Amino acid sequence: MLSSHETSRIIEMAWEDRTPFEAIEHLYGLNESNVIKLMRNSLKHSSFKLWRARVSGRKTKHLKLRPEGTDRAYCPTQ
Repeated sequence: MLSSHETSRIIEMAWEDRTPFEAIEHLYGLNESNVIKLMRNSLKHSSFKLWRARVSGRKTKHLKLRPEGTDRAYCPTQ
């Protein structure tokens, strides 16, 4: 069970363009489908739809789709 602080941080990381799902999985053990479930349950329906539209197909949210040489975002803990 995640604390409210952890849930808040995961939501924040999920909204960030340059934070890949793999970083969330590494830090919190939640894969992409679990992050989607958490976002669906934590956000208002309209906010969830906006988030899904934003991250769907976004190259920076998946390490395999990132350009070569981009290995991290700005946060040193990722």
